Amino acid sequence: MHHLGRWDADVVVVGSGFGGAVAALRLAEAGHSVLVLEKGRRFSDDDLLRARRNPREYLWGPGMRGFFWQRIFRHMAIIGGSGVGGGSIVWAGVLLEPDDEFYADPALVGLGVDWKRELAPHLGRAGRMLGRVTSPHHGAMDEHLRIAAKAMGAEATFGPVPSAIHFGRPGVTEPDPFFGGEGPERTGCRLCGECLLGCPYGAKNQLTRNYLFLAERYGAEVREETEVSSLRPLPGGGYEVRTRHPWRRGRAETVRARRVVLAAGVLGTVELLHRCRDELGTLPHVSRTLGEHVRTNSEALTAVLQPPGDDLSRGPTISSDFHPDPRTHTTQNRYMGGWHMRAQVGPLVDDDDPRRRARRVLGELLRAPLRQAGLVGARDFLRRLTVLTTMQRHDSELALDLRRSPFRPWRRVLRSRMTGGVRPPSNLPVANEVTRAFAEASGGRPLNLLGESVGGLSITAHILGGAVMGRSTDEGVVDTNHEVFGHPGLYVADASVIPSNLGVNPSLTITALAERFASRFPAPADTARAREPIDARPARTLESS
Repeated sequence: MHHLGRWDADVVVVGSGFGGAVAALRLAEAGHSVLVLEKGRRFSDDDLLRARRNPREYLWGPGMRGFFWQRIFRHMAIIGGSGVGGGSIVWAGVLLEPDDEFYADPALVGLGVDWKRELAPHLGRAGRMLGRVTSPHHGAMDEHLRIAAKAMGAEATFGPVPSAIHFGRPGVTEPDPFFGGEGPERTGCRLCGECLLGCPYGAKNQLTRNYLFLAERYGAEVREETEVSSLRPLPGGGYEVRTRHPWRRGRAETVRARRVVLAAGVLGTVELLHRCRDELGTLPHVSRTLGEHVRTNSEALTAVLQPPGDDLSRGPTISSDFHPDPRTHTTQNRYMGGWHMRAQVGPLVDDDDPRRRARRVLGELLRAPLRQAGLVGARDFLRRLTVLTTMQRHDSELALDLRRSPFRPWRRVLRSRMTGGVRPPSNLPVANEVTRAFAEASGGRPLNLLGESVGGLSITAHILGGAVMGRSTDEGVVDTNHEVFGHPGLYVADASVIPSNLGVNPSLTITALAERFASRFPAPADTARAREPIDARPARTLESS
């Protein structure tokens, strides 16, 4: 990367998930010098294959160098991915657009932007860039979901999902089919059901095969294993960004940039802003609404285990969905390689009172311990397992504050707090109804996740909000151009800014918002290095297989 006098980069982007990857590509194309700082590792296809056999290569945490993490708060558990490509590593590749109810939400309407009209072209471009096609696969698991939808009177809403997967010819590698030869070569989907483990086979359109690949090709630098510890405004403008290695001590560095884009995911962005405002005092003007309006997409995860001999594993992780009612959306999930699921499922129990539900589940486990042992030790467990994700427009909110850790009281950590409304549901009756209908259709055993049924937690991969858009610092952390109120040149371009519940998988919406953000970003002083923004041609929709 060339140096720009007192600056190490025009723009530092913190994080390389959906928001950060888009910002990196589009701002590099505009002629900015871009440096992306990612706390996780860069994973090769060989690394992803090794992670399937070695938990230390799969899990992110103390003593581990993988990419999959789970953080447990008092009111929710959140799963995600760390590494170059962010959440796209562990993403199932579903590209659903928000519906009209999202755009009608008062929190969005009040911003004075016609979001449906403004986002439309960016949703289209994001879909092309991520290689959206209709899933051509309809296997036994999809058929069971169709029959469950029919039993619930909702068969008309059942269908294949739009997917970010290069189906091509299974296992056949070909030159870049998306970007006119500018992108990497790709290999047709093997239908192995392993999307959530990172795709080492060249089929899933994770960000390292589109936005990030192209950003680096066009001059952006991506620096792995670099965690941002503080941001400090500089006299006369710009920011000093202090970094450290996420697990090695002593490797602190400082970079200076004219502008900074935060795209570290809800937890990363909100925690960094909290530390800079409340502990370090370097960003004193960040809105008092920081950490508020956090949503989980109000989802529940349930499961069905098929009888011995059944094999539902063939296909992409998610290939079909339906709407049990107008406010609810369900997808099926294959989870090949998800070895930790064995210890996370138990009897299906309905009860809106979390404590009573936990007692009932524990009572059932104590009464029939051999039944649970048989479940945990079941042969071909993952080939027989269907995980169902049910999301709802049930609008609950939480806040994330920086408070003393109950385990390490000398340190302050992010902790969840109720904010007057309804807490995210750990028991979603319609999710259990869908699960029973699927089990009835397939002859399997319906199950709940123990984290929800015993722990009373809402478990989500779709965390939103915490640094939401508002008309002023009294309403939100950023304006409708994603700039942080009170700190010019500091932006947020990830799921933190979304002020309302999507009710569907959010990756396409996050990508489209980042496309819109980048299109409104200030031009560089010198546009000599600017190039025409790349777009992908629509991927071919294949005939059903």
